[in-house]
Amino acid sequence: MNQIFLMGLIANRGLRKKYLAFFEEHHITVVLSTMAAGTASNTILDALGLEAAEKTVYFALLTRDTWKSLKKELYEKMNIAVPGRGIAFLIPLSSIGGRKTLQYLTAGQTMEIEEESTLQNTDYELLVTIANGGHIETIMDAARSANAPGGTVIHAKGTGAEHAKRFLGISLAEEKEMIFIVVKTSQKQAIMKSIMERAGVGSPAGGIVFSLPVTSTAGLRFPETND
Repeated sequence: MNQIFLMGLIANRGLRKKYLAFFEEHHITVVLSTMAAGTASNTILDALGLEAAEKTVYFALLTRDTWKSLKKELYEKMNIAVPGRGIAFLIPLSSIGGRKTLQYLTAGQTMEIEEESTLQNTDYELLVTIANGGHIETIMDAARSANAPGGTVIHAKGTGAEHAKRFLGISLAEEKEMIFIVVKTSQKQAIMKSIMERAGVGSPAGGIVFSLPVTSTAGLRFPETND
């Protein structure tokens, strides 16, 4: 399989329209974006001749081949090397909840679809659920029923709703919730299954879920299980 990554990209908020057009040019149809703020001190900003700027954080799933062409143009077209223009990073996917979800999240990108497989072997994983706004409790109730710990929510806006009908057979709202839950790898499948069954694409939540490898943790507390 053409390896899949979660790309994170942080840029000045004023460049949002330009970046969304840039992603579309590269056939990245499903993009989640949320507002953020930079933390650079006044001393650093003065030294670089910059003003404090609000940020937008973008998330999208990319194949390795898509990243190769995108990275080149981030430098040549978006001038990402210029201070204040942004940064981008990749995190490899560990697993994804269903072939149709993979097809939807990578719509427009060239790749071979194979059976779901574990791409990374770690003791913990970060589950990411993307769902329609207003369904946080439904998703967390589903996750907790499989002994998941608490989660963290980010409110975001999504693109690619027009592809949802084609790949998932449903309509998705622009307003999204991104729910992040760190789980034990041994519990991942049960938690993902519960979310997909109770808050998945066939439900009003319209949730889709995937996981990212976590190489080290500190301070985690998990509910008692019967394992």
